[in-house]
Amino acid sequence: MNWADFWAAAALVLVLEGLIPFISPQGYKNMVRQMATMSEQMLRNVGLLLIIVGLLFLFMVRG
Repeated sequence: MNWADFWAAAALVLVLEGLIPFISPQGYKNMVRQMATMSEQMLRNVGLLLIIVGLLFLFMVRG
């Protein structure tokens, strides 16, 4: 991996993160409100699940 790949991936993350509030601002507010009521352990579990899914997807795409 080179730095161009890293920065391209970082840029793609920003684009994807911006899609939800752009497409559905009210839905985004509701999601953030709901996340604020979740326990720290539940948020950690969700984060871990997202990391695992992302790594599996990356492995499938990049080999």
